[in-house]
Amino acid sequence: MMRSDSFMTSKHTPPILIRLIVLTGLALASLSPSCSAADTSTAPSASKTNAPATKESSLATLDLFDGESLRGWKITDFAGHGDVRVESMKKVVESLSDRAAENLKKNNTESEAKGSVVVMEMGAILTGIQYTNEVPVMNYEVSLEAMRLDGNDFFCGLTFPVNDTHCSLIVGGWGGGVVGISSIDGFDASENETTKFKGFESGRWYPIRVRITPAKLEAWLEKEKVVEVKTTGRRLTLRAGEIELSKPFGLAAYQTAVAYRNIRLERLSDP
Repeated sequence: MMRSDSFMTSKHTPPILIRLIVLTGLALASLSPSCSAADTSTAPSASKTNAPATKESSLATLDLFDGESLRGWKITDFAGHGDVRVESMKKVVESLSDRAAENLKKNNTESEAKGSVVVMEMGAILTGIQYTNEVPVMNYEVSLEAMRLDGNDFFCGLTFPVNDTHCSLIVGGWGGGVVGISSIDGFDASENETTKFKGFESGRWYPIRVRITPAKLEAWLEKEKVVEVKTTGRRLTLRAGEIELSKPFGLAAYQTAVAYRNIRLERLSDP
């Protein structure tokens, strides 16, 4: 019996091995779907790598002037303000004084004298426009180009929000040459640490840029940084007077005719 049992075990051993091999093969085969699923789960990572592009697109510069109309803007209700309109550069050039027209020809290419711009005629005191849509109050940058057409005072008074307050960048004030921020700790653009004195020509486009971040205000005139002031612990306000009507975001000129173009706003990522 012992030998018979031994014989029978020996005889059936091959089928058992075959079964083990088959089971092992099935187990290995069952792993392949898992591998395939793992490969599929890596696809979202490609999507994640594209996430920064979406974020960057959300930071795209917004054109605040459409080049055709005052859509999104209203004329500020300054007493005795001048006329405000959108006009072709061809008409603007025709209305310039000989000296301003010569400056325009000297400082700009022929292509830059085309298109349409916002024109603000000289008023009794202030003339301005206000943006009627929402704007950020922190972490943003504003850029524009301004051209003095006539007059001898500030041709860009850019009023903008800084958290729960407002202030203005003044370009060409106090007789035509002061650049600075109004106001810091109660001192306006002519009497604080941002005060600069510059010469300006009528008939010349001046690129202007302001950056508002939690720790400081910065501003550039053409390629020169003209303002860099730390704002922590400082009191930022508007200069007392009608300029308050420019809030929350507006442009104004004082007894000066001016043209604006390329008015843009860019939201900045948090530092």
